[in-house]
Amino acid sequence: MRNTVLLLLLASGLLSAREFRQEFIVADVQHFWKAYDQIGKTPDSSRQYRALQELYLDKATPGLKSLMQVRGYSDQLYIYSIRKFPKFWKSVRKNMTPQKYFPEIEADIAKLKTLYPALKPAPIYFSVGCFRTNGTVHEGKVLIGCETALADSKTFVDELPDWRRPFYKESSPVAGLSLLCTHEYVHTQQKPLVENLLSKCLYEGVAEFVSCFATGKPSNAPAIAFGKANERQVVEKFVADMYLMSNDYNWIWGENQNELKVRDLGYYIGYEICERFYMQSEDKPAAIAQLIELDFTDEAAVERIIDAAQLFPKPVAQLYADYEAKRPTVVSMSPFVNGAKDIPSGLTKITLNFSQPLNGYHTGIDFGPLGAWACPKISSERIWSGDGTSWTFEADLKPNMKYQILISNNFRMADGTRLKPYLIEFQTAD
Repeated sequence: MRNTVLLLLLASGLLSAREFRQEFIVADVQHFWKAYDQIGKTPDSSRQYRALQELYLDKATPGLKSLMQVRGYSDQLYIYSIRKFPKFWKSVRKNMTPQKYFPEIEADIAKLKTLYPALKPAPIYFSVGCFRTNGTVHEGKVLIGCETALADSKTFVDELPDWRRPFYKESSPVAGLSLLCTHEYVHTQQKPLVENLLSKCLYEGVAEFVSCFATGKPSNAPAIAFGKANERQVVEKFVADMYLMSNDYNWIWGENQNELKVRDLGYYIGYEICERFYMQSEDKPAAIAQLIELDFTDEAAVERIIDAAQLFPKPVAQLYADYEAKRPTVVSMSPFVNGAKDIPSGLTKITLNFSQPLNGYHTGIDFGPLGAWACPKISSERIWSGDGTSWTFEADLKPNMKYQILISNNFRMADGTRLKPYLIEFQTAD
């Protein structure tokens, strides 16, 4: 009986392994090079587009279709990229054989499943794009952009735009292909992120920490090493920027233009939070599950993980309260007060006075809760005071109307701190 049970358990384990066998799809790469060769045989633009369409786009796998959707690729962009960067394509072509990396990728994903047994399988698609991603996910699929992910130190990149070259020169992307696939695999298990800087950083940090921890491989992102070596400086700058909304590209998915200069430092913030949370957790498997399964719409759950990590100088709620306390406000308006009635109709200049100087550039007017019909026609002439403490606009007021004008948080101070929204309500006379 004991042997029978053991055999059943072994059979169940083998069946489970077979069910989870990793699926790799590379047809797009093969189709791309057939199209590329045909495009290179003719200078005729119409024939080039036809070759691209018939040999590549019409044969697109679900992965390529998703990649084009999430990164906004078009036939025009493909033809432009093929024509513009001939030396790049020639040099990267020898690397376009992702099959040789499949054993390493499969082994790393098996390690991920060992760490997180609830891991759901996801197909990995290898396609060719136009330099907008090396890896991403869509609807449970891992999407690898081979023109970026399979390049190495010998790939010719001098033709590429200045903003794109550092990606290739900071490391040999193909050396991190397996870790990239594992990172994106974690994303296929996560719940959707919330569109704020802190959530974006934590979303990426979970994928980077879990993939590195599962595989035992160090992160390829220069931001992680830089952040660990300059923790205090990075954290102080991040906390100052965290709620500004206009500075996301200094931290995530963009080129850093602040004094730190290192791109994607938000990955470090998220990674460090996850690492600290894991190390401080008594139940390690449960901690991994909490990170991967985190509901980003559950603010309390997000804050518990961040606060437990103790990376920031104060709890998240206090940091947000500090930010709210320093936001500028509308302190008064003229020629009438907010909520006034019997306001004369006709062209009327309305001036708003702010608690602090604003940058004199960003503005924003929107509809109030009553909708478009309750918003007056507003002229394009809008005037700032010299010191940025007041702003005047002209509205065409009709008789016997209840009006609402929402002054939005697009107004902001020089450092990016946003105005607290202000709803103007008033009624005109008969």
